[in-house]
Amino acid sequence: MATRVEFHTGVADDIGFACRLLRKAYGQGVRVLVRAPRERLARLDRELWTFVEREFLPHLRFAAAGALPAQAARTPIWLVDGALPEAAAGVPAVLVNLGADLVSDLGAFERIIEIVGNEPDDQAGGRERWRAYKAAGLEMQHHGH
Repeated sequence: MATRVEFHTGVADDIGFACRLLRKAYGQGVRVLVRAPRERLARLDRELWTFVEREFLPHLRFAAAGALPAQAARTPIWLVDGALPEAAAGVPAVLVNLGADLVSDLGAFERIIEIVGNEPDDQAGGRERWRAYKAAGLEMQHHGH
């Protein structure tokens, strides 16, 4: 199956948007790997604990270096610092990217969701990733917000 890429651009609250997206994925039983710069990933980690009162979105934050943590197989949402985890059974088929660099193995996922905020740096990075995905011949879809 070819990797599909969805871009959501002009997102005013990228963390809130990501929380809603992850809540929907969790409700549908979809496992997701999220990559972002470290400080943005920390904000997302905090928000997933408090996003909806009396509701918890199970997630695990870890650095990608080395083997997967034992809890990863039981956890539907992975917040990953750095590169992709080593290839292993059970790696989620969906990647959500919140401004992290382009992944080296674009074919590792069935679906990539790019969330691009309104900040000039976010927009410039989003354009760069769009061009890279396009050059790789991936199926692209754009959603403006």
